Amino acid sequence: MIGKKIAVIPAYKPDSKLTDVVRQLSASGFSVVVVDDGSGSGYSDLFAETECYAEVLTHKLNRGKGEALKTGFRYVKEHFEPPYTVVTADADGQHAFDDIVRVSAAAEKDPEALVLGSRKFEGKVPLRSLFGNSVTRLVYRLASGIRVSDTQTGLRGFSDRLTDIMTGISGSRYEYEMNVLMELPRQGIPVTEIPIETVYIDGNRSSHFNTVKDSYRIYKEILKFSAASFASFLIDYGLYCLLTFLTGFTVFPNITARIVSSIFNFNLNKRMVFRSKEKTSVSAVKYFLLAAAILICNTLLLKLLTVIGLNRFIAKIFVECILFAVSYIVQHRYIFGRERASA
Repeated sequence: MIGKKIAVIPAYKPDSKLTDVVRQLSASGFSVVVVDDGSGSGYSDLFAETECYAEVLTHKLNRGKGEALKTGFRYVKEHFEPPYTVVTADADGQHAFDDIVRVSAAAEKDPEALVLGSRKFEGKVPLRSLFGNSVTRLVYRLASGIRVSDTQTGLRGFSDRLTDIMTGISGSRYEYEMNVLMELPRQGIPVTEIPIETVYIDGNRSSHFNTVKDSYRIYKEILKFSAASFASFLIDYGLYCLLTFLTGFTVFPNITARIVSSIFNFNLNKRMVFRSKEKTSVSAVKYFLLAAAILICNTLLLKLLTVIGLNRFIAKIFVECILFAVSYIVQHRYIFGRERASA
């Protein structure tokens, strides 16, 4: 059954390109919801013109792209009966009209999935955009185990079946879109992609992305995990060195140091990094099974490297670096990932 097609467009201090894309979408049969995210009185005339083709919702103050999107999704849920398909697009004209239509159609055909309109990053791509997407793509692959070619695309489509989930995901600003990509696979929801045109207008100067603040919001979970892991590593490595110096052995100091640092790391990750709401006894069992497996791998690798002649202190650092990524992925996806406190 073919349902309603809806476009949700968050807008902060837009220009006339917003009205152009809204007019096109409306003429092609889309119901359009535009969220003015605190643009201010200087943009009232533009939004008044936009109201001829769309429902315009207004935040009095700027609350961020994530909140603007969720405001739009809540409006859709309250005012439209299923079945329907929602497509999100940016207000700056950097999503081609034909691509918006294609993403919407793909989401309608696959109502159980989130569909991404993924750019190819060919031709003249601003260095900031190319570098940012490359880093985010790598971080996402490490964290989720899923390969996505464009994690930062704002052109996304989904069916009415996902509306509740999309409105419940944490994040107020640009981190919201990354949180969506992190959360949906945890809930067994597939993420698919279709290629779209790569469009950057005036070197992407219209973007309101703050390189420092918004990058921190996007990467803060893995940064917190890294900080917790580094603190635990200092305890582990310090105790390992001390016991090795005192005893002259390798295996016993390594096991003892890992037990102490694992207890410390578990409490940090549960309470501060992933903020899991799962019972401590349940997550502790899973965590320490992981810790035991990593300890075995750690000890075997450490022993192997020292046998072949590598300095035992350098070998310890090398092994820890290898197992860091494994630990993060397993904790994020299987131990602390499913029962988390809201941000």
